[in-house]
Amino acid sequence: MQIKIISDTVCPWCFIGKRRFERALAMRPQENLQVIWQPYLLNPTMPTEGMEHKSYLAAKFGGLERAERQNDRLCRTGREEGLEFNFAAIKRTPNTVNSHRLVHFAGLAGRQEAIVEALFRGFFFDGLDLGNLDILVEIGAVNGLNRNDLSRYLRSDNDRAQIMALDEKARQEGITGVPCYVVDGKFAVSGAQSPEIFHQIFELARQDSAELTGQFAAE
Repeated sequence: MQIKIISDTVCPWCFIGKRRFERALAMRPQENLQVIWQPYLLNPTMPTEGMEHKSYLAAKFGGLERAERQNDRLCRTGREEGLEFNFAAIKRTPNTVNSHRLVHFAGLAGRQEAIVEALFRGFFFDGLDLGNLDILVEIGAVNGLNRNDLSRYLRSDNDRAQIMALDEKARQEGITGVPCYVVDGKFAVSGAQSPEIFHQIFELARQDSAELTGQFAAE
């Protein structure tokens, strides 16, 4: 079974969804599971240098008071999944293209899971600026990637066009929010769903695979 998780590295619901997905797998492990993280830009027009976080929130939610109410809701939901969001620590909302390039680079080394987790933790717990290349290199190096190779990669334009193309492809396929989970290229579920919803999708994929195997056997 292959599951593509389309998400952004600064999306709090994606972090919550990650924990619920992990719970779903802990409850019902899936054999031969391949998980691939793919990019989505919540803020595709974000300046390269990012924005001051409070200014970004005020613009997005129509004022800081509304933003704080949303963050309070996220904090309550996060605690249910063992996540202690520290929104006060976030000073800048970054352009996330380079953080997605880091995730892509990590995938070539089989380290996507560790890097995605570290990016979420770094942003939502420690307020790290995920648009800062030095910070991204440090996150990668601490989590098993070659520091020099990663630094050269992030300071180049390698795979930047691919990240933008994958983001555009997701939009063309009708994805308007994340996280979105695409199972075996056939079944999709959006949002930070409960483990029970994931279990239903796993079962649909299993049944589809069994039917396809039966068709081949009949031929």
